[in-house]
Amino acid sequence: MLTCPVCGHEVSPTDNFCPNCGASLAKLQGETTKSIALVEESLAIEDLGAEDVQALEALPEGYGMLLQLRAGRVGERYLLKEDVTTAGRSTKSDIFLDDVTVSRRHARFSRHDGQIWIRDEGSLNGTYVNHVNIDSEVPLHTGDVVQIGKFRMVFFEAA
Repeated sequence: MLTCPVCGHEVSPTDNFCPNCGASLAKLQGETTKSIALVEESLAIEDLGAEDVQALEALPEGYGMLLQLRAGRVGERYLLKEDVTTAGRSTKSDIFLDDVTVSRRHARFSRHDGQIWIRDEGSLNGTYVNHVNIDSEVPLHTGDVVQIGKFRMVFFEAA
């Protein structure tokens, strides 16, 4: 039998959440749902539209922008112009991603050491950078593909 890392209650190996406190047991069991398909897509700076280029050029150095990929074209634009930007399914998130594949508090972008870093906030489906599930904070570079739930975005650094 396993025990919940939050409250110490005994849990079954088949439980996804603690029946006592509701904490996620995915990390305890070393599993994630892995139900999100990873798709090979990319976007180069030459592929950006004029509005996206202007938005990127308007950002101070050390900040960045995410452009959502949708079937080979650009969707939403998310500016990372604060020292901390949150992403998740909660309406309180700075980047609101409305889909059940996204946790309420899924990922966090932070700016330090002159660049943007990303870390997973204990989400069920994980956060991916260049198709690798990250388990610690990692720096982002222009062209990196970030996947949060079913949402795939390409990161661009402000020059």
